[in-house]
Amino acid sequence: MIELRPFAEIGHFRNTWLDAHHHFSFGGYHDRARMGWGALRVWNDDEVAPHTGFDPHPHRDMEIITFIRQGAITHKDSLGNEGVTRAGDVQVMHAGTGITHAEYNQEDEPTRLFQIWIIPDRTGIKPGWASRQFPRSLGSGLQILAGGRPGDAENGGLPLYADAGVLAARLAPGERTVYSIAPGRAAYLVAPTGSFSVNGVPAQARDSIHAQARDGIAINDERAIVIEAGAAETELVLVDVRT
Repeated sequence: MIELRPFAEIGHFRNTWLDAHHHFSFGGYHDRARMGWGALRVWNDDEVAPHTGFDPHPHRDMEIITFIRQGAITHKDSLGNEGVTRAGDVQVMHAGTGITHAEYNQEDEPTRLFQIWIIPDRTGIKPGWASRQFPRSLGSGLQILAGGRPGDAENGGLPLYADAGVLAARLAPGERTVYSIAPGRAAYLVAPTGSFSVNGVPAQARDSIHAQARDGIAINDERAIVIEAGAAETELVLVDVRT
């Protein structure tokens, strides 16, 4: 199953400083058919106005990954961690037994980001935070950003306390990449920029599903997918989780 979830049809919240779109039920947006995708619970597409942000608030028992698309976010938490994560880079927060954090856009431009929540494999872990630069070049295919699967840490991913992987790629116009999905797993795919198509298993005859920037593609019961960039350079973020 490969399902297109157009950006125009996902949840939306806006106030004076935050323009947020929700791929799954979150806050005041509730859709019983979109409570998550396997262990993937939240995918928020946020724009934070300059010199504003999220005041201190608590989390627990969740793996929270932030992918910065534009600008930067400054993180501060109750463990004493503080750092700036910039466009193209990733931060991971293990909420575990409990952590309070704040996220501020201290820049002079809007910050655009994806915030992704994944349900951990076990509760009550030690909370923590880390941020890392991830240079991505055209033609490198999907590269691991964060993960808890065998081999993810060895391949440079930030650790997750979840059987999941967060990957990203930059594709030249018309470039293809193939991604294999193990049995019992699902994937969710969004392009921050550009456009792409997903064909499913190449040997099977089916119509391509075409997605524009910020659309979601939900994938289940597929052993492999072929992703092809459209007419412009395309960036992809993919989450692979157990179902």
